[in-house]
Amino acid sequence: MQPRASSDTDLRRVFLDAARHLLVRDGYKSLSMRKLARAAGYSATSIYLHFENKDALFHALIEEGMERLLAAFREVEAAYADDPEGRLEALCRAYIRFGLDSPEYYEVMFMLHPEHMERYPADKFRRARRNLDVLAAALADGAACGAFCAAEPRVLASTLWAALHGAVSLLIARRLDVRIDAEAFIETTIAHALRGVRSVAPARTAPGV
Repeated sequence: MQPRASSDTDLRRVFLDAARHLLVRDGYKSLSMRKLARAAGYSATSIYLHFENKDALFHALIEEGMERLLAAFREVEAAYADDPEGRLEALCRAYIRFGLDSPEYYEVMFMLHPEHMERYPADKFRRARRNLDVLAAALADGAACGAFCAAEPRVLASTLWAALHGAVSLLIARRLDVRIDAEAFIETTIAHALRGVRSVAPARTAPGV
């Protein structure tokens, strides 16, 4: 039985936590306000006082997760303000740690793919994009001091993100070969990602194109 919320803010938190768990366990299609109400121990009517529909719930969870990831990134930025190389490595570690420490948030943010969902609001998308901008800024700062070759920081940041996401996804889904040590896998992923950043050069246009 869920503990009773003492305020509207607490009640919203109860619904978000229950929805996050149900989404990861049962998937987006299976989630309904009635099922969420049962899981949370409240009436469906009380949910609608906070969320218009399950898409609004889903969007709120994505936004929460993005804000939590951004907070972790901001801590790294502050600690490595004058060290873009150290900052980028620390950002990679912060990303992987976030995914492993908050797997439900991570799955909601990046691994659930609802076929029929309202478009993610543009203002929320712009705020979520700040996470990519943090990575791109580290790459741009590193390029400015000659540490990285990043002619297109956002493109390279997206490539780096893809490598990190692949590692986190394997670990969360428990699809990593059992013969491989997880920590060694993480260290190798980060090392290869950073090596690529240091060696990548702008693509050349083929003659005659």
